[in-house]
Amino acid sequence: MPPAMSELTFDLHFSDYSKSVVAAGGLPVELTRDADVEGIVERIDGLVLSGGADLDPSHYGAEAHSQLGQLEQDRDEWEFILFAAARKRSIPILAICRGLQLVNVAFGGTLRQHVEIDEGAGHPQWDVDGRTATHDVEVVPGTLTSSLLPSKWPVNSLHHQTVSHVGKGLIVSACASDGVVEGLETPERDLLAVQWHPELLAKPDPTFQWLVREAEARIA
Repeated sequence: MPPAMSELTFDLHFSDYSKSVVAAGGLPVELTRDADVEGIVERIDGLVLSGGADLDPSHYGAEAHSQLGQLEQDRDEWEFILFAAARKRSIPILAICRGLQLVNVAFGGTLRQHVEIDEGAGHPQWDVDGRTATHDVEVVPGTLTSSLLPSKWPVNSLHHQTVSHVGKGLIVSACASDGVVEGLETPERDLLAVQWHPELLAKPDPTFQWLVREAEARIA
């Protein structure tokens, strides 16, 4: 990196998230932590909470596991505030991977901080292309998720943390064959959370299509 840029701060965004919004018919807006949260949620019609770093376990009263990944406390705090503001305004929310975990913790749930690849369905498939499905999830009948996906849905697996205790008020909407929670939602059907990365799979993705439909319905 040139010396002139060595002290600069960068915001990085994986482009598949915005591409998935576009493929579903929406207009993506990438958010910054430098803006006022209330101002942000007043100007957007839906929110995607993306994947990323592990949550600080202090948010759910746990000590750090030896295999805990790098933490981003500033991002944690910002996303909890952003999530709360979006919920207050009742805009639809799609939470992905870390996003699902953040949602569960925000509702008072906890996480299992590390699973090995040889456990259960084999969740952290780090050596497999993220655009490749590695196992199926079983969708719970009668849920919002079941209105979007068939009873079995092939997914990728890029997480080494899982839901332990489900947050109060959340509904489990999908599970892996080993019982690991892969989907959460609210009874109001305004929040959809998935443990896999739909933005890396075939587009348009049903979960992104749901987000765009719900956002458009609220501004119609």
